[in-house]
Amino acid sequence: MQIRATAVAFALVLAAGSAAAQAPRSYILTTATTGGTYYPVGVALATLAKVKLQTTEKIDISAISSAGSTENVKLMRENQAQMGIILGLVARNAWDGKDEFAQVGPQKHLRGITSLWSNVDHHVQRKSLTKTGTLEDLKLLYGRKYSMGARNSGLESLNKFIFPNLGVDYTKFDLVYQGYGPSADSFNNGQIDGTNASAGIPVASVTQIFAKAGKDAVLLEVTDEELKKLDGGTGLFFHHTIKAGTYPGLEKDVKTSAYTNFLAVNDALPENDVYLVTKTIYENLPFLNNIHASTKEMSLERAMSGVPLPLHPGATKYYREKGLTIPARLIAN
Repeated sequence: MQIRATAVAFALVLAAGSAAAQAPRSYILTTATTGGTYYPVGVALATLAKVKLQTTEKIDISAISSAGSTENVKLMRENQAQMGIILGLVARNAWDGKDEFAQVGPQKHLRGITSLWSNVDHHVQRKSLTKTGTLEDLKLLYGRKYSMGARNSGLESLNKFIFPNLGVDYTKFDLVYQGYGPSADSFNNGQIDGTNASAGIPVASVTQIFAKAGKDAVLLEVTDEELKKLDGGTGLFFHHTIKAGTYPGLEKDVKTSAYTNFLAVNDALPENDVYLVTKTIYENLPFLNNIHASTKEMSLERAMSGVPLPLHPGATKYYREKGLTIPARLIAN
């Protein structure tokens, strides 16, 4: 009788453990405002997880809009979100506790899953207020209204980083803080004279501007010297060419700056869940490619490119399984 009772108890423990392992897990993926690239790609990632993982693995991911990268770090720190799309510059500052994160300190809860796509800077300016067609023309906007991006967004942080490096005193602009869509509306309505829509190509808000403003809008070029200056020695920025025809009326190629953004996750998430998410992403890239063109940049070969902080062990497990070498700087302690 004692043996049988023990066996039953053991079976119950196993059953309980199995049930716990299969308990539903719901995660929030925070993105940015709806006019850029973060939101539609975040929705695509969440939809992919629902299709591939919700029934079989009981993993559900929901995407939400936000102000952008800086707020995403905060939401993840407070566990209001467990995953987030973050641009590399903001993530580096967060990990080190610098600049916009100086008061809250290093954000060591962050881990990387994968590089996603390049954010391409679209410095849009009214043509009547340009002279050289390069970033030098930003100084012609002193005293005029300029949209820095939404408050607490990665775009705001980006602009506040690169403008001083370029010798552009953004405090001399008449600053407004709007997301991508509202900035496009304001430009087309004559309420602002410039903005930087930094996102994966094509950017809906830039299409909106060129479709309505036409030749009254121009994309500023970034020269080799300007790229070196705006990078500030970080090595995070590189040149990217926006091809003619990408936007209505864009008749020539425009060389601008770009940088990587990536999918981050809280370090507390189970290794196997992050492994399954990483695996699902790379086994279903065509699904993502069909939803947003920017994801066509994604590949296993560049999965770790531009990731500025350690990978989550679940992502590391998948990459090693695929035969990739993990750089020492990306291995979590």
